[in-house]
Amino acid sequence: MNKVVNKENALHYIWGEICDGWHLLDNDKLSVIMERVPPGKSEKMHYHNESRQFFFILNGKAVIGIDGQLYNLSANEGIEVEPKQVHQFRNESEDDVKFIVVSSPKSHGDRVDVENLS
Repeated sequence: MNKVVNKENALHYIWGEICDGWHLLDNDKLSVIMERVPPGKSEKMHYHNESRQFFFILNGKAVIGIDGQLYNLSANEGIEVEPKQVHQFRNESEDDVKFIVVSSPKSHGDRVDVENLS
């Protein structure tokens, strides 16, 4: 059954003690999550064995490290992360970053944390 989903009715979770995530679509083959990362916060360096991801910035500025290379993304820009690529999302700005991350198949349960390489 089709369902209109939004931030208010999506399953909310907190990660990294202060960052927000909302599951807009969550099934085994496809995941769409909207996230908010406050200034100065980041996720741990990690990779996924199976999941291919696409990060799309809604507002703010983010830095994404992928296999040792840094990419600066602003609103309305995105980047793909292939399976097994070590990556890390960071907010080095003074404002919140809001973005969508699409994963196929879903990335939960497919994450391997690694030591911070930067």
